[in-house]
This record gives sequence, structure tokens and C-alpha cells, in this order.
Amino acid sequence: MSISKRIQLEHIFDLLYQRFGKRHWWPADSPFEVVIGAVLTQNTAWKNVEKAIANLKQAQMLSPEKLYREPVSGIANLIRPSGFYNQKAKRLKLVAAYITETWNGDMDAMCRKETGALRNELLSINGIGKETADSILLYACNKPVFVVDSYTHRVFSRHGMAAEEAGYDEIQELFMDNLDHGTRLFNEYHALIVELAKTFCKTKPLCDRCPLSDLPRVTV
Repeated sequence: MSISKRIQLEHIFDLLYQRFGKRHWWPADSPFEVVIGAVLTQNTAWKNVEKAIANLKQAQMLSPEKLYREPVSGIANLIRPSGFYNQKAKRLKLVAAYITETWNGDMDAMCRKETGALRNELLSINGIGKETADSILLYACNKPVFVVDSYTHRVFSRHGMAAEEAGYDEIQELFMDNLDHGTRLFNEYHALIVELAKTFCKTKPLCDRCPLSDLPRVTV
């Protein structure tokens, strides 16, 4: 374990928490709603996901069994606000089929499966990548797996803690190897990174206002 990386990561968390406070993420009424959101949020803004989920709720379709029985065309029509709705409808159908056929629709049973084995099963579903699978593990199943997204790469490469060419696994290891594993910590940290990137660490960054503006570069 690199002590300098650990100290830096903990310091970053403290600075972000002081600026933004608790993020209350992931907003959902059930673990399966988290699964739906994790699929729908691919390549779209969260506000569009909220509209799609509202449609699913109104149609009383927020259960694995109901989505499993619903034609792809029907799902696509309901999730249209999320964009790429035909593609995402197929993915939702496959996820619903996995939960229904493998776990009899029981999310609690699914989440009791060993983390690595469950992650591999999720990744075997067509269209489910590492970020989506890890979001399900962390936010729906409360498993301590750090979620990496484009915001994470942007923030930590700009601060010299990840290479520009670093891939998902390498950036995930930065957190998994240098922080105590805890669902609450990983949940809050990821949400704070997202807020930082959306508010200050944009494509054109607002560095003079950023809570990490005076952060020293880590010694590696």
C-alpha cells in the first residue's frame, strides 16, 4: 500500500465532503430501481433517466418479472426519454431475464452471491460493462466495489494520480488498494467526484474555484 496515495485520497475526500456535503446517492426506492438506473444512465444525463424511471413507475413496470414479460418494444416506448431506448430496452430485458431466471426475481438472494462471481455474471450480460456492473454491486447490493467513470478519470489524471491512458481497472485499483473497503465510503466518494466534475472539473475546468485547487501532487 502506498501511504502517500492513501493520505492524498483521504485528503481529497475530506476536501470534497467539506465543500459539497453528503450527496444522498443513489436515489432510488428499491435495489431493482438502482439496476434500472445503472443501465439507463449510460450515455445520458440523469434528468433523462428520472423521466424514464417515472414512466416505468407509472406503468407499474419496476420489477424484474414484469420487465421480463414485457416486449422490448413496450419497454423502449417507456424509456424513450433516456435516449438509445431500443438498445437500452434490450439490455433491461436481458438483466430482468437474468434476475428472474437465475434468482427467481429475488434481488436479496442475488446480492448475497460472492462479489467476484456476481460481477462476472453481470458482465456476461450483453451490454453490461464494468461501470454498470460495479454500480449495481455498490449501489444495489451494498458491496464495497469502487465505481469508476469518465469523471473519475478526468479528475485524477488532472491531479497526477492516474495516467491519461489509464484504463478502468488501473484507476479502480488506485482506490481499492489505498482505501479501507467500505460501502459508505465508496458510495460517497464516487458521488463527490461526480459533483466535483460537474461543478468545477469540467471539460474547460474552473480551477481557480475548485476545492482541490491547492492540492499538492502525490509522490509515487
